[in-house]
Amino acid sequence: MIPPIARRFVAGESVPEVLDHVRACNEDGVAVVVNLLGEHHDDPAAARADVDAYLGLIDDVADSGLDARVSVKPSQIGLDVSTDLFEEHYREIVARAHERDAFVWCDMEDADTTDATLDAFESIAAEYPWSVGQCVQSNLRRTREDLERLADVPGEIRLVKGAYDEPASVAYTEKSRVDEAYREDLRLLFERRDRGVAVGSHDPAMISLADRLARDHGTDYEVQMLMGVREDAQRDLAAQGVDVVQYAPYGDKWLSYFYRRVRERRENLTFALRAVAGR
Repeated sequence: MIPPIARRFVAGESVPEVLDHVRACNEDGVAVVVNLLGEHHDDPAAARADVDAYLGLIDDVADSGLDARVSVKPSQIGLDVSTDLFEEHYREIVARAHERDAFVWCDMEDADTTDATLDAFESIAAEYPWSVGQCVQSNLRRTREDLERLADVPGEIRLVKGAYDEPASVAYTEKSRVDEAYREDLRLLFERRDRGVAVGSHDPAMISLADRLARDHGTDYEVQMLMGVREDAQRDLAAQGVDVVQYAPYGDKWLSYFYRRVRERRENLTFALRAVAGR
């Protein structure tokens, strides 16, 4: 069982538990992106098992009628085995989602995986338009060119600052420079797109900027935040009419995910300790 200190960030170990969490979020006007915890499978059988789990999850979400999408990681569904296996599995998952009128996000991992991930996204979005979305990271120096390339792709784009510890040769390493890049990338997305923009940020300044840009350009967008982080703000934004989506992981690999969340920000540890104290 997941202890209270970790449950703030993880929606449970089973599909029924995560669907109960989605239902509660939906009652507050918040949609959910559901991610099965797991990554870096170098065994094809392990990757296949998670693909099958995602196919079942898509059916369960579709049957439930809840406002939820799913999100996969490239290394979880075969990229650490081969690029071909990853794209085959990715396409199979999106095909099922397209059939069930569901939606699939693909997370972005470290910089070495960017080309393979974006190549697959571009190809699959062309085959299954607006059934798939891709995360991109503003801390990477290449991202502006990637966004130019993806501007007309019929899939959604989630812009995040990026959490991987990348070398300075490929990424901005100073927070102020990452923030600057994020603002520039947001402007580009809102200028070039009329739909399919997801603002993956807990930063009030970036969320306010997105609101202004949406008003200026008439671009539909949503705000995405992690489960367990600024949940009051998520509900407040939803009450104001903003499309808010919470990223909620589930599964039995919760321990490593919880520790990553705590390492990322000291405030997350405070949130977790308050959860244990019932405050």
